[in-house]
Amino acid sequence: MSINLNPYLNFPDAQAREAMEFYASVLGGELTVMTFGDMGTEGPLASQVMHGQLEVPGGLVLMGADAPPEMAAVTFGDNVSVSLSGGPEDAERLRAWFAGLSEGGTVRQPLEAAPWGDEFGMLTDRFGIGWLVNIAGAAAS
Repeated sequence: MSINLNPYLNFPDAQAREAMEFYASVLGGELTVMTFGDMGTEGPLASQVMHGQLEVPGGLVLMGADAPPEMAAVTFGDNVSVSLSGGPEDAERLRAWFAGLSEGGTVRQPLEAAPWGDEFGMLTDRFGIGWLVNIAGAAAS
């Protein structure tokens, strides 16, 4: 068994299900969701996401959960971003993901030729999550 490092996103205001479904619609893959209610919690918290996991073919895994105020405070900032990287053979898919993730969000750097020879772009999606997309060597080809 190998060790994996996966981004785990926390969302305020019961946004995790909507966010994870959005990411699944853009990235594809299979989304599984476990609610607090599935673990025995009752009341308003029962329908919120305790753990969501999106597995995209090729090894991409993105996890997320709701962070109710009584459990954790969520503060969005620019200290963490999710990075998607690939080679020229992945360019079409990465460009489509960049376009999809940017819907309703803000493109901070268009996906274009970068000084280091790759194609690179940055965005903040509609849920406040920062994304970096890099297509290795694409600008040189």
